[in-house]
Amino acid sequence: MIGPDQTAARGPIDSHCHLQYCELAEEQRTLDEAREAGVSGFLVPAVRLADAERLLALAQREPDVWCALGVHPHEAKTWREGDRERLADLLDEPGVVAVGECGLDFHYDHSPRAMQERVMREQWQLALEKNLPVIVHNRDSNAEMLAAIEDQGFQGLRGVLHSYAGGPELAERSLDRGFYLGISGMVTFRAADNVREVLVQTPIDRLLVETDAPYLAPVPHRGKTNRPAWVVEVAHRVAEELSLSYQEVSARTGDNFSALFGVAPG
Repeated sequence: MIGPDQTAARGPIDSHCHLQYCELAEEQRTLDEAREAGVSGFLVPAVRLADAERLLALAQREPDVWCALGVHPHEAKTWREGDRERLADLLDEPGVVAVGECGLDFHYDHSPRAMQERVMREQWQLALEKNLPVIVHNRDSNAEMLAAIEDQGFQGLRGVLHSYAGGPELAERSLDRGFYLGISGMVTFRAADNVREVLVQTPIDRLLVETDAPYLAPVPHRGKTNRPAWVVEVAHRVAEELSLSYQEVSARTGDNFSALFGVAPG
């Protein structure tokens, strides 16, 4: 649970929260609530290109908010001729620090798998061209994801496998390629031993913390709509699992965020 000292030092950064799902009237209150809880920054990834206008306005208005722009695998079927060029232009806008959320999701298969792979690879190519990291979604697609990560055409690609639950082999080989792992509220779930197993085997300098709000609310809020303020619960559980202090986890994962995304939170 949240300790009384949590605001005494820099708090954690929520490296993945979908604020675009808030009502506009709730957006500012959601941010202020999280800041009061000690959260020191927010990265908001798009799921479709139509998110760009709102996310750019938010990132350009709020100095502790950054955005990623891209197309989620669920939305890959919407990718049209000209979208690569449109995204390339959007990535040059102030406040954009990554490409994504992009990747593969073979659990729901909301888009054809071949289309998911093509759209992901096009976005990864753009990331290399723009010298930006990628925010990667991966579900039930470990073999295909690993093949892409280890493809020589993507050598030098940086990024984070967000809300990581992909098992130890994908983690180890992705870390070898320079990727980071994002730890979400799943780390608090009773049945998520797979997440905790990978967590304790991962160097602290390759971890980020996140909420994936409005999804995956951590214990003791499980079953509710997740909120960026609750990234403090994720950081506390990571600290417990690694036998570190909350302050050290917040500081170290914040440093990792700065290193990956090239920003310096206040």
